[in-house]
Amino acid sequence: MEYRRLGNTGLKLSVLSFGSWVTFHNQLGNQTALRCMQAAWEAGVNFFDNAEVYAGGKSEAIMGQVVRELGWPRESFVISTKLYWGLRDTPNTKNTLNRKYLMHAIDGSLDRLGLDFVDLLFCHRADPDTPVEETVWAMNDIIASGKALYWGTSEWPAEAIEEAYEIAERYRLRKPVMEQPQYNLLWRDRVEQGYAPLYDKYGMGMTVWSPLASGALTGKYLDGVPEGSRAALEGYEWLREHILTPDNDDKIRRVIEVANDLGCTPAQLAIAWCAKNPRVSTVITGASRVEQVEENMGALEVIPKLTDDVVARLG
Repeated sequence: MEYRRLGNTGLKLSVLSFGSWVTFHNQLGNQTALRCMQAAWEAGVNFFDNAEVYAGGKSEAIMGQVVRELGWPRESFVISTKLYWGLRDTPNTKNTLNRKYLMHAIDGSLDRLGLDFVDLLFCHRADPDTPVEETVWAMNDIIASGKALYWGTSEWPAEAIEEAYEIAERYRLRKPVMEQPQYNLLWRDRVEQGYAPLYDKYGMGMTVWSPLASGALTGKYLDGVPEGSRAALEGYEWLREHILTPDNDDKIRRVIEVANDLGCTPAQLAIAWCAKNPRVSTVITGASRVEQVEENMGALEVIPKLTDDVVARLG
């Protein structure tokens, strides 16, 4: 396993990490989650990603239970959560980054995780109704209280991230140090173009999600949506509408062709392609069974095979 610094921080993350989005509670229970996390851990993974909204808080509870059962020393792993969407439909508990919500929400996440602090805390989306300055002050104070070690953003526009940095510098507050965007062969413009000025200017790290485009890059949707797959789940209609398109199908077939030539699976190739980007601190992988974890970790052997010629074939 390779370990990379999170942007300009001193924190090192495994280049491949493990996340619980969609799978925990929705597709797997505590024991399967335990086996998947253990398999990732044995492969060298030290970063485990979560969010308040995943499975309505149940994902955090499952991950916390698994960590306690496995008995990992706290200093040996990095864990994250993300705040914004909320768990209750009231004015200050949903779709907000105001100070009141953030101060309550971090306590709720820590309680479900059974932890004294999270290592990484993300603002899960930008909030147009709350001044960025209010959010920056709140995140600074959460870190000052010891409830999180680093903070960052997820899917924020580049200009909003820049505003947060400038506010933090003006008042000498703790700056956002990482962004968590979607990044894969079908979705790359924001990482490669929109955020380009932020890497050198601020040393922003990236913990990218959905390297398989929600499974599309494995090729499993080329002949329709299999029963029990992510695209068949209630609430994931957007996947069928925005990812499963004829243009993307052509790109996916190209991935399959190159993977066959390299002697790896399409999933391993897609994950390795994300990790090949030196701006990426870690690629968050997911799985609903141990065999998927083991396959995904095989991407480590593919990264050195991605020569300039191979990358050019992928587009």
